[in-house]
Amino acid sequence: MPELPEVETVMRGMRASLEGHRITSAVARRPDLRWPLPKNLTTILNGRRIESFRRRGKYIFMRLSGGMSMLLHLGMSGRVTLNASDDVTLHEHVTFTTEEGRRFGLIDPRRFGAIDLVPTNEEESHRFVATMGPEPLSPAFTADTLAESLAGRRSPIKAMLLDQRVVAGLGNIYVCEALFRARIHPATPAGSLTKPAIRRLVHAIRAVLTEAIAAGGSSLRDYVQPDGELGYFQHAWRVYGRAGQPCPECSKGKGKEACPGIIKIMQSGRSTFFCPRQQPEPAQS
Repeated sequence: MPELPEVETVMRGMRASLEGHRITSAVARRPDLRWPLPKNLTTILNGRRIESFRRRGKYIFMRLSGGMSMLLHLGMSGRVTLNASDDVTLHEHVTFTTEEGRRFGLIDPRRFGAIDLVPTNEEESHRFVATMGPEPLSPAFTADTLAESLAGRRSPIKAMLLDQRVVAGLGNIYVCEALFRARIHPATPAGSLTKPAIRRLVHAIRAVLTEAIAAGGSSLRDYVQPDGELGYFQHAWRVYGRAGQPCPECSKGKGKEACPGIIKIMQSGRSTFFCPRQQPEPAQS
């Protein structure tokens, strides 16, 4: 599933291509994706000017004239195309065109994505985002706020970071990468982290997300940028998907022969990748 950097990249592509344009036609080729589409979707879109865009977690809000926003979630296989072609792509379920000649298409083969309508001034109360934690790249995400969310929690730190109520937008790839950079074992009980470890973790989360956005996200399976280009951050992964390969940090220094390389384990049905030397297992209490 696209995570924060991929969704941010899509949102920026939509903003560059569509902001300020007026929608002249909209088509929905099926009544639902993961959930039913709003019955008045095409009527609401037609004639509206696209005012601005905003990302919240893994969701995109396209703000329209008249105080309405279209919420977009890409799901597991959704992607956006932005071009001037009239050709309809396979699995392109929603399309709209603008009077300036731009065309938006939502392609979603597995139909796990979502589109909804919400008054712009009620975006934060929408059921998909109402309980979300702070944005990890915002000033609201600090070591103090994260420590408060983790206090007393015995769940593994990886599971806590995947909880959108703790921090918005993180997924499996970037949590694995951030924990590696912060030198924290993914099974560490969240409430046992020291303040210095939490500060390292906040810094690592910010750094890995910033680098990933600059690289256009990570292209894995279905994800491409709106202009059809691939993201490139997958080439910078240090642990994710690298089971059995040498640890990039251990390989630099002495004692690299003592490192078994990157290990893969399963946590709550999700693959976790880490280096046992750089991220030692927490002591048993």
